[in-house]
Amino acid sequence: MSGKVYLIGAGPGDPELLTLKGKRCLEQAEVVIYDYLSNPTLLQYAKADAELIAADFRGKRFSDGSIMNQALINKLIVDRAKRGKIVVRLKGGDPFIFGRGGEEAEILADHKIVFEVVPGITAASGSAYAGFPLTHRKFSSSVSFITGHEDPNKAGSSVDWDCVAKTGTLVFYMGIENLPKIVARLINAGRSRATPAALIEWVTRGAQRGIYGNLANIVTKVKAARVRAPALIVVGEIISLHNKLNWRKRLPLSGQTILVTRSRDQASKLSEKLNLLGAETIEFPTIEIVPPRSFVPLDRAIAGLRKYNYLIFTSVNGVDYFFKRLILKGRDSRLLAAIKIAAIGPGTAAELLAFGIKPDFQANCDYSQEGLLKELLKEELEGQNILIPRAAKAREVLARRLRRAGAKVSIVPAYRTVKPKIKFNPFAQKIDVITFTSSSTVSNFVSIFGVKKARRLLQDVKIVSIGKITTATAKKFDLKVTAQAKRSTIDGLVEAVL
Repeated sequence: MSGKVYLIGAGPGDPELLTLKGKRCLEQAEVVIYDYLSNPTLLQYAKADAELIAADFRGKRFSDGSIMNQALINKLIVDRAKRGKIVVRLKGGDPFIFGRGGEEAEILADHKIVFEVVPGITAASGSAYAGFPLTHRKFSSSVSFITGHEDPNKAGSSVDWDCVAKTGTLVFYMGIENLPKIVARLINAGRSRATPAALIEWVTRGAQRGIYGNLANIVTKVKAARVRAPALIVVGEIISLHNKLNWRKRLPLSGQTILVTRSRDQASKLSEKLNLLGAETIEFPTIEIVPPRSFVPLDRAIAGLRKYNYLIFTSVNGVDYFFKRLILKGRDSRLLAAIKIAAIGPGTAAELLAFGIKPDFQANCDYSQEGLLKELLKEELEGQNILIPRAAKAREVLARRLRRAGAKVSIVPAYRTVKPKIKFNPFAQKIDVITFTSSSTVSNFVSIFGVKKARRLLQDVKIVSIGKITTATAKKFDLKVTAQAKRSTIDGLVEAVL
């Protein structure tokens, strides 16, 4: 029995421009065949066990010697669908606007494979990120989308240059190599040499760059700027608005591509804050939060909870896993009525509040085990029973110092941090900044790439650390930290990035 294929438009590049339907289909996919022009961050929506296949035309050669081309892509789509799989063909922009989606749909129809087309925001609409609309009552009442690279096997050109040259805004896709010919044809057909022209490289992405001029000088300017694909060629009076309307350029992190290494479940909060400031974030989790190998120690601690005088949480994850297990065992926060609760920082405290608990102690400014100790050691701890539900592997500073103060400390694993399966190489594009939110994110990053390669990859990348412990781990691997958060919180990390 054949499966089903979704031809999805990934949008021009900004991952937030993916449609809701496109996201839903990605979440259901068993196979994702994606173009290099689709933002790799979108792969985070795919299932953990989904097969991911990069469909990259640029000379990609497989181990059997075959080279990726459209025929091979068609074969892959058909093959996976005939195996009964739900297949997503993820294409940059819109699949039916110069995306060869029509050709792929024809192949699917010929093989009687069920398919749906999920339109996407086409690259031309991304010009809004460059500060100009495609139409405007004062400048242009029409817009034309034109391929700058026609099928080489087609006899002659299907573009009516005499007609096109006289219309409003012109947008050429895939036309960098043919830019001199395009400009010459427009001028020969009567378009004024003074007509504004622009090339927008990596439209809507962090690496977006605009080259502005007119038909008389745009070829020279583009050559000097060494513009590379993908880039849009836009011609028309509408471009004159780009300085006035370039809202994105005014954002403080505009033009920055930031790699977020936090776990998938927690990356979104940091990414959202950076995106609002104009950055493009690439989520590349180097840690994954998973249950402990056994819940028996935690369950025993919960069963004997009344014997504890203090309950200390050193992370949001510890709170989450502890309370979910507490509730699963038929208990709730009332069981903690006589216990003093401590939180390492505001993030952990906020997670406690979600379960109806306001902590009695919280680290002041220094949101680390050392900072929390300063508050706890003000208490008389001799003979006190303390429970710390935490990661299976963690720093021992807190427990060791509390025991020295005379406390009886029980540590139980509430969760584990592991190295996740890597879905893509984030360094296929230029990265400006990388953020590390814990020692584990640093260690796992180095483990993924190896020490030498990690140093090489980050040689020209600004490293921003959430705190002194994370910074110390980075230095251990000879990674130069550019900035360290003054407060070990997500907001503090964002301030450090700025």
